[in-house]
Amino acid sequence: MSDAATVRPHLLRWFDSRRVVFWHDPDGQYAADLDGLELQGTQTIRVANDEFAVKNRLLHDEPEGKFLVYRSGALPSGIGNWLLDLELAYGVFTADRTALVAQDLGLVGKGIDEVVQAHEKFFNAAKRVQSLKALLNPEDDATDLRAKMTAVVLGLKDSHSLLEITRTLLTENAKGQHAKYDALVDYGLDGFYWQGVERIYGYASASPSIDDLVLWVFGRAIEGFKSDRPGGLQNIQLDFASLRNDRRSQEAMATLAKRAAGNLDYKSKIEDASFRDMVGVDLFEETDQKIISDLARAVAEQTVTPREVAEVVRARQSSVWIDGYKQLYSAIACASEVLGVLASLNLSIQSFDDGLDRYRREWFRIDQLYRQFTFAARTAEYPKPLEALREQVEKRYTNKYVYELGNAWQQQVDLAARWRSTALRSQTAFYSRYVEPLVRDGDKKAVVIISDAMRYEVADELGSLIRQEDRFDANLEAVLGVLPSYTQLGMAALLPHSTLKHSADAKTVLADDQPTNNTAFRSKILEGVGGSAIQAEDFKALNAEERRELYKANRVLYVYHNRIDATGDKPGTERQVFEAVEDTLRDIVDLVKKLANANATNIFITADHGFLFQDDALVDTLFLSTQPQGDDIQVVNRRFVLGKGLKVDSAFATFAAAQLGLESDLEVQIPKSIHRLRLAGGGSRFVHGGATLQEIVVPVLAVNKKRKSDTRLVNVEVWPESDKITTGQVVVRLFQTEPVSDKVQPRALRAGLYVGETLISNVVNLTFDQTSADKRDRYQSARMLLSQESSDYNNRAVEFRLEERIPNTNQWRVFAKAVYTLKRSFASDFDF
Repeated sequence: MSDAATVRPHLLRWFDSRRVVFWHDPDGQYAADLDGLELQGTQTIRVANDEFAVKNRLLHDEPEGKFLVYRSGALPSGIGNWLLDLELAYGVFTADRTALVAQDLGLVGKGIDEVVQAHEKFFNAAKRVQSLKALLNPEDDATDLRAKMTAVVLGLKDSHSLLEITRTLLTENAKGQHAKYDALVDYGLDGFYWQGVERIYGYASASPSIDDLVLWVFGRAIEGFKSDRPGGLQNIQLDFASLRNDRRSQEAMATLAKRAAGNLDYKSKIEDASFRDMVGVDLFEETDQKIISDLARAVAEQTVTPREVAEVVRARQSSVWIDGYKQLYSAIACASEVLGVLASLNLSIQSFDDGLDRYRREWFRIDQLYRQFTFAARTAEYPKPLEALREQVEKRYTNKYVYELGNAWQQQVDLAARWRSTALRSQTAFYSRYVEPLVRDGDKKAVVIISDAMRYEVADELGSLIRQEDRFDANLEAVLGVLPSYTQLGMAALLPHSTLKHSADAKTVLADDQPTNNTAFRSKILEGVGGSAIQAEDFKALNAEERRELYKANRVLYVYHNRIDATGDKPGTERQVFEAVEDTLRDIVDLVKKLANANATNIFITADHGFLFQDDALVDTLFLSTQPQGDDIQVVNRRFVLGKGLKVDSAFATFAAAQLGLESDLEVQIPKSIHRLRLAGGGSRFVHGGATLQEIVVPVLAVNKKRKSDTRLVNVEVWPESDKITTGQVVVRLFQTEPVSDKVQPRALRAGLYVGETLISNVVNLTFDQTSADKRDRYQSARMLLSQESSDYNNRAVEFRLEERIPNTNQWRVFAKAVYTLKRSFASDFDF
């Protein structure tokens, strides 16, 4: 600060209230710079053993003038200083660095000069000082000043709280960096930080470090922040929750947790713990690993109920580690449910119609759960915990369900004189039942999406996904699929027609004598009803205007989607068929939206046939030991045979074409139950063509686009049990007023206690997603812990707030609230 220009602002402030300013500069360091001060309207007098003349000029010659009286060198003492009376009257300006900085900051609190003097290096840079001044308030004391200096060093613009300073240092530490902490050391502010950490958080060390603080914090967290310290460890408990839940530091805290878990040997600490005792704990990733491992084992051993499994899995969805374990939890939940159903399964079938009805109402769910389990197990990052469980699910699904259901249903198939039902309409009547009545009068149009091999259970899940979309409704029905249940015949059955039959060589299915074995042929048939056909990939490739024009030009539009069958029918990819189902679900939801944007309001989603699938290789007993025989065998598939003069065999169900509603002299043979013909090449896990319920109960999903919004978030109410808070914590009861469904969707909220806009508690994140109709299952509690600062608001109104994030922003709005009065006695300081 040798440049006098830095002194100028301080001199000008003195002149605001003075006519004369006396400046003592004992070392004369500013003597050469006086003329450069440019103090307009002010005359500068340099005292040079002419004190009497100076006094005479100030008082008599120019009593109205403004003067800067500059003196260098040693001053005479006492009455030897002829200017003493004027100096006492006007005061003496000093350019002492500490005093100047303190004046510049505009702070008058106790200890400000000492802070400036102790941190000289910090105040050497004008830019740094300017950043600091932007944060200061006139009433700031020495502690506030150091805290804000720390914030400037760390680059914090909005806060100088210990929480935000610690968040910054921990985030840096998680990256393996230390430049910001080193800067604190360099400016002598590290000691201040550690004093604050000790006083507010309770961490004390002879040689403190960020690494050591991390281990200390996680160590206390393991113990539930128990402490004999007066006031406890509630401040670090509250801030630790903020550090873990705030998106700004979530990733860093996860990194630090992984490091701390190893250093603290957390894995061995929970080795003998029960998963039931750990459901509410998500401190370290090892917790989820432990719960998953033990829960999967308990499900496999049937020592836990499906309801309890569902509750554990639901509770774990709020774990900070859930992203890496969602598939495993999903797999366990599905396995538990499907094993529970299989344990009490009754597969008795009273009639052909009874079998169809029970499958579309009950049994399809087993196939769905098996698929969801298998998909989750196959795609989980860490599938090893599921090995024993997968073996149990696979064995019971194939032996207890698929095989036994196939045998029970086969008894009804054997009794059927004709392939028809009063419970389900025939697939051959699809157009006349669903499409033709809609478009008959000419003012309405229809779109039909046909997804090859999308079986009934997949369509059930698809319907739920579509209903979750705003302004979409989806209603699922079933039809009796054609036999054999293979693509050519199923696709032909869905077209407008009067008759179906095979060509002479049985290679092609004809609808009213027209071929149907590709999109062009099907489009030609649809032209007769003012329609056309297109492949889904070609439709998606169109731009929005082209899609609207296509829809506008057709009364009926068939869109063909082929992902499931294309994957399952190839031996190299058949085990990926459930992954193909997931892709199909996403694809078709997207297709529905694109069609709706093209103005389609009535959309049907159906399939040509279903399928059988098991993930394990088939045992030899599931392959027929015999081969079909006959006069003219034309087509041999793993699940059906087409020919003439077929020899009756007890291993096959044999049908004449007329029995199946086909107009030809062909005969059809179907391997009974779930058996396959052994053929060279190709796969055997994924098959269709036969008569099992999974193959022939075909979905029809009717989708409508509505004009008004029809989805909403579930409602939540605050149910306070008192209007007072008398201890260091309060538990607030919350009630989800209705079950979550496709149209009533989960709501994510956060809870906190506030005085005005000041948070005086932890923040609790809550998800309301309970699907249970039982009110008792829809209660949650938020445990609110009061911060030490809350004592400043005793006998004041405190507001419990539930807030929700404003969509597509980082802002929050109040959803619900309740008002309490804080009434804490001195004894409550020891209740935490």
